[in-house]
Amino acid sequence: MKKALATLAAVAMTTLIAGSAAAQNYPDRPVRVTVPFGAGGVADLTVRIVTEKLGQKLGQRFIIENMPGAGGIASARAALSAAPDGYTLTLLSNGNAVSVPLFKSLPYDPVKDFMPISILGTFDFILGVNAASPYKTLDDVLAYGKQNPGKLNVGTINVGSTQNLSAELFKSQTGLNFYVVPYRGTPEVIIALLRDDVNVMIDTYAAMKSNLQDNKIRPLATTGAERSEILPDVPTVMQSGVKDYDVTSWNALFAPAGTPPAVIETLNKALREVLADADVKKRLLELGISARPTSPEELSKRLKDDIAKWGAVIEKAGIQKQ
Repeated sequence: MKKALATLAAVAMTTLIAGSAAAQNYPDRPVRVTVPFGAGGVADLTVRIVTEKLGQKLGQRFIIENMPGAGGIASARAALSAAPDGYTLTLLSNGNAVSVPLFKSLPYDPVKDFMPISILGTFDFILGVNAASPYKTLDDVLAYGKQNPGKLNVGTINVGSTQNLSAELFKSQTGLNFYVVPYRGTPEVIIALLRDDVNVMIDTYAAMKSNLQDNKIRPLATTGAERSEILPDVPTVMQSGVKDYDVTSWNALFAPAGTPPAVIETLNKALREVLADADVKKRLLELGISARPTSPEELSKRLKDDIAKWGAVIEKAGIQKQ
């Protein structure tokens, strides 16, 4: 028995040493990153910009695999089916936090099944109106909504999206009686706004960029706690008088649970340096993304807090679980 126990201990020690050595040499081959969004979108471009520089710093390629789908299920499953050795990572976002209370059941738990590495970037949403509309400020919209209950329409993309829930939170925080009108995609929301089918729309800077630059859409407010870096002259919703309204979305890198801590530390350290790079910051800002590295602990707290926050919004809005 003693001999058997000694053998097991030796095997365990050998495995531990081998694992530690592998982590110290990380990465020694290309790294795969699954992304739950299609190619060319803001999240996809964000991770490509960052991992291109990350690969240069760490001396290995980061290969992006786009796996769009509701709840990020396909992308999460693909990452979790791989060995937790740091060679398969995944992009999680505020959308994954929303998915936890929105879906009846998910085949993964973003809190328990993944290890946080760092946020890559954060971004606000914009409350915009048709530039030809009489609304010059968000206060004008609020005044109209108060004087005309049930007549104000706010357009967003699909039910359960962060944009859609941002509108529901706006309704809750203002106490206004208005309709949140969901569309299949941003182009339809923009068309509806320009046709005056809706009074206000909520979406990302990247989605509205060309219409903002062409002065077809007037930005009234941004949704973050602080003014947007890309639109510093536009007040926040809170600065416009809506108390405690703060919606800041994010994209972040995670690894499957069980990934060696040394690998997480290597990636986090490298990401901090990459996201401080002036060129990376500039390219992300052009997408409306603020480069914001975090510690794994900060990212873990952000994920948990957002699950609770959006769960409360979903419940109050009476949105049925999918």
